Amino acid sequence: MIDALFGSKTRVKLLHLFLNNPGKSFYVREITRLIGEQINSVRRELSNMLDAGVLLSNTNDNKLYYEINRSYIHYKPLKEIFTNNDVSKQKPKRFSKQSASSETDDWRIALAALPKAKIVIAAGALVRGSASKVDLLIVGNVESKRVADVVNGIEIKVGRQLTFSRMLYDEFYYRLSVHDRFINDILSSRHEVVVDSENILQR
Repeated sequence: MIDALFGSKTRVKLLHLFLNNPGKSFYVREITRLIGEQINSVRRELSNMLDAGVLLSNTNDNKLYYEINRSYIHYKPLKEIFTNNDVSKQKPKRFSKQSASSETDDWRIALAALPKAKIVIAAGALVRGSASKVDLLIVGNVESKRVADVVNGIEIKVGRQLTFSRMLYDEFYYRLSVHDRFINDILSSRHEVVVDSENILQR
């Protein structure tokens, strides 16, 4: 329904991306990858939004970058529509290998050691007081068999079956930027950040 209101699915995705990242600029191919739309459609909507004053553009290293125009007359109402302010501002507990001191930290060490894992979030059954339906979110180009082996080991330690999700970093970044419901449900519940190699969850 919101697609019809704002003209196209591509435009809605662009508004989500830019309004959730004020002050950050993106180039066309980066945008195309993040929102998962065809480059011609992205170029067309960027041009329309630039002409309308919604976006600003600048050139750097022979690339044309776009960012939201925070001086745009309708910036505030658009931001209210396309950003989600209900996500809990409570800072999650963060784990470090140096702080591990007992057998209860074994599963955290195993997760932190996953090769190519950029973000690992524990929630649900692994974090007391968490209402999340997902127990583990693993982000990065991690082999599915390696993830399955580690999760199986954790299930044995905690004595229950776990629900986990694995996704690539670009997908997670986009879904985080548009306040995707699945990501919001995890982050708005009590959770523990085990890995955040690029500190994206601190921004």
